[in-house]
Amino acid sequence: MPNPSDPPVRPSMVSVALRPRMIGLLLLFLLAAAVCARLGVWQLDRAHERGDLADRQAAAEAQNQGPEGLGALLEPQSTFPGDLVGRQAWVEGEYVPGTQMLVEGRAHDGEAGFLVLTAMRVSEDGTGGASWADLSGAPVLPVVRGWVPATTDGTDPEVDASVLAEPAGTVRLAGYLQASEALGQGSSVPGRTDSISSASLANVWGGPIYSGYLVVSSSQPSQADAIVLLDRPSIEGGDGLNLQNLFYALQWWIFGGFAVLLWLRLVRDETRGEEKSADEDPFGALARAESEA
Repeated sequence: MPNPSDPPVRPSMVSVALRPRMIGLLLLFLLAAAVCARLGVWQLDRAHERGDLADRQAAAEAQNQGPEGLGALLEPQSTFPGDLVGRQAWVEGEYVPGTQMLVEGRAHDGEAGFLVLTAMRVSEDGTGGASWADLSGAPVLPVVRGWVPATTDGTDPEVDASVLAEPAGTVRLAGYLQASEALGQGSSVPGRTDSISSASLANVWGGPIYSGYLVVSSSQPSQADAIVLLDRPSIEGGDGLNLQNLFYALQWWIFGGFAVLLWLRLVRDETRGEEKSADEDPFGALARAESEA
């Protein structure tokens, strides 16, 4: 029998949460949260699938578009747009003697080697020179002519230097565009570099210069067969995610979190309601607590 002098019985959130009804609701909400989590994972998988599909479609479209004049895609001394990576372009000009460099540490099909990098002084980019009319002169385009394997110790190219000589006179190139790389640490070997950075190359070759470079796919006149032509470049480090599906995944995970928060809110509200009832009717609150224990 409760003593009127005893203080009112105030239930704790833990005691309310451990009641059979609340445990049943918790299991129900956890099931809902698990379903939401699974739907979120499914949407994340869809985001990867649709993102990869979009990348493949963009690559196919760029491949099917054929080469455009470089001047219609990129002007010298301008920012390189990310969507130009892998776009085909053509350009005419002359290789600048004495500018050829080997880019160290570049593997091809799992084999160590070097990229052959040369400066081209552009004479035609499809605009008749309009793209550089306001600049100090004809621009320099960094050109990756291809790849050559390294010796067993990886210190030198396997081919003779004479094989790497660039064609003389006017050359017409077709190839793929790629963005300038970040500035590297440099190389201690003369005639070598560890990055294709337009900012660094401008200090060596002079300007004006393009903010990207051309990966050769064909050359007229042709170059030595020992220089291996490279495949179409792609954006590295991309997420490959479809943003719409990614947002759907986040929504499902948020819904799952809300389910658990809703249960906590129910426990809190019931605890507060019984505390208020205990203040108003301590004997009734004690009876309810004993009946639900």
